[in-house]
Amino acid sequence: MKQQPSHAADIDRDCSRRRFLGAALAGAGALAAGSQWLSSAPALAAGAKRSATDIVTLGRTGIKVSRLAQGTGYNGTGRSSAHTRLGEKEFDRLIHHGLDRGITFMDMADLYGSHAYVRHALDGRARDKIAYLSKIWPETQYWNAFSGGAKAEIDRFRRELNTDVIDVCLLHCMRNGNWADDHKRARDELDELKDKGAVRAVGVSCHDLGALKVAATHPWVDVILARINNVGRDAAMDASVEEVVPVLKQARANGKVILGMKLFGAGALTSPEQKDASLKFVFENNLVDAITVGMLSIEQIDDTIARMNKALSA
Repeated sequence: MKQQPSHAADIDRDCSRRRFLGAALAGAGALAAGSQWLSSAPALAAGAKRSATDIVTLGRTGIKVSRLAQGTGYNGTGRSSAHTRLGEKEFDRLIHHGLDRGITFMDMADLYGSHAYVRHALDGRARDKIAYLSKIWPETQYWNAFSGGAKAEIDRFRRELNTDVIDVCLLHCMRNGNWADDHKRARDELDELKDKGAVRAVGVSCHDLGALKVAATHPWVDVILARINNVGRDAAMDASVEEVVPVLKQARANGKVILGMKLFGAGALTSPEQKDASLKFVFENNLVDAITVGMLSIEQIDDTIARMNKALSA
């Protein structure tokens, strides 16, 4: 059995990372500290009480979302996920409970096969109260015939979701620093779709530090979905905490919207103490605009909201 780290080790690690972040902000982080995007961030508003289900604006995009998004792709691949495998009835129950608690931000992807499930769950709900994020899988595989661009994909997404607009569309799972050149056609077509109002914001989800570094500075990117927690590679991050945090700070200073994922390490951080430490680290250091968590039960929704509220009020 793998031995769990001691509480003392957790404290030492947390303290060392606090020292690292303090040094970064005082030194190289001065660039970010001088940016309006950080100085006006909610985390710095004196006396402001924040919660998981606050409606927040995603930077320059103007898109309003709940701070916590409902993920729909836990263990997702080949247009299936743990969420879709719940079946339509349980999926509906999950989404409805989240809506009742104030979660109005839906995180989907073609890879997960969750569009039709979200459409069914939200049938009859006011579309203008709900934000849709989805992702294009930019590869041809056994389950996917990639067009090479984005128009065909977005047209299909909108049919599957019965909506005119995808609020945020990302190129899914960028794994190297060449993604901007490799997917130029898709980027150009997404720009056209933005101009037509079919998509409101564009960007990438990153699974590689090099890809993340490019996204942090690339003028095309509005939104970055980034893997972040207080542990690092051992909890499904692209690199160490000390490597990733400055990139996220730079991205925010450049006006990029940061959506955090893998805050619980894709299931690696399971104890209450581990979850609380990750949430506290991410929100205390103002690393994200919002987060997505792949909650699979109403109990997980309630628990995540409670833990986020605790971290946000700390």
